[in-house]
Amino acid sequence: MNRKEEVGRPMPRILIVTGEASGDLHGANLASALRSLRPDVELLGVGGGKMRAAGVRLVQGIERLDAIGMVGPAQLLAALRTYGTLSRFLKENPLEAVVFIDNPGLNLRLARVAKRAGHRVIYYIAPQIWAWHGSRIRLIAEVVDRMIVILPFEEALYREAGVRCTFVGHPLLDAVAPSYDRAELRKRVGVNEAARVVGLLPGSRENEVRALLPTMLQAAAQLAKSDPTRQFVLAQAPSIEDGLIEALSAGSGLKVHVMRDQSSEAMAMSDLLLVASGTATLQAAVIGTPMVLLYRTSWLTYWIGRWLITVDCIGLVNIVAGRKIVAELIQQEATPQRLAEEAERLLHSQAAYNQMRTALRDVRDRLGEPGASRRAAEAILEECAA
Repeated sequence: MNRKEEVGRPMPRILIVTGEASGDLHGANLASALRSLRPDVELLGVGGGKMRAAGVRLVQGIERLDAIGMVGPAQLLAALRTYGTLSRFLKENPLEAVVFIDNPGLNLRLARVAKRAGHRVIYYIAPQIWAWHGSRIRLIAEVVDRMIVILPFEEALYREAGVRCTFVGHPLLDAVAPSYDRAELRKRVGVNEAARVVGLLPGSRENEVRALLPTMLQAAAQLAKSDPTRQFVLAQAPSIEDGLIEALSAGSGLKVHVMRDQSSEAMAMSDLLLVASGTATLQAAVIGTPMVLLYRTSWLTYWIGRWLITVDCIGLVNIVAGRKIVAELIQQEATPQRLAEEAERLLHSQAAYNQMRTALRDVRDRLGEPGASRRAAEAILEECAA
């Protein structure tokens, strides 16, 4: 959109609705991109501190949206209050567009309310209907005016279902630096520049860290026993309290350098990663560090998931690759012994290590080009001008 086209157009009023911490970050980046394209845009939102810092006026009286899916009457009550407050807001306020980011459990319900209230509905970072809940695509076709997706295969999937859809690339390409000075990072953290370094990434949710970090530490202890020169770094998500890491690490007998809110740096300075399944596997692919993937949840959740999930792999890195390029150790296979074995295989076989690096570069290429937030903002403003 050029400046001449902007003249005479009313100021867009856009509501951005997020859920978890990652949604707050994506919402903040989107808000910054919208403001750079239309400085006069009025941005309202449901999110956190990052969105507020990006100039979004947060809607009063809204509690965290990620209470949906959590256990306990207090969380359910908070979610119901949030749903009621935001439903009223959507019905009572004029908006050029409502942008929902991820968090489909609640956001798709709210999208229906927004559509009935006469708003344009845009969804950024799509529900993973290709993995499960395929029936949701019918609801999406009814209530979403435009999908903005970040995985390359999603565009065709939604278009085949009759949903207007735009692939903008993955926001990780903007969050990760083009290159890192490994020697400088190691010096800063106190890691030997010549050592083989293994990075531990146990996840960003407390239940993930509790389930996976002890296994990672036991596997790391086995790796240290077979080669005492190896060193270890742990990427601690900002959502995880220091006390939890300390409690789970106590008694491991292992020296681990903890890096808080520096996951990309921890990945870049490592030779190999032990990583929880999730977006971190794509982040590692963008940086180019080989990895072993693991995940463990309750047996009830696992069996329900196996019944619903329709894809062969659970790791995003493998799903984007279209084949299993990274070993997936899930449930009973996620043991310290198996994790150490897979790590040793990659650390000892230069051919296997290089093969994975080549496959990770292909995944990186499939994710598009940097600038996802700006392209998403352009699509949103295009909808507002329609």
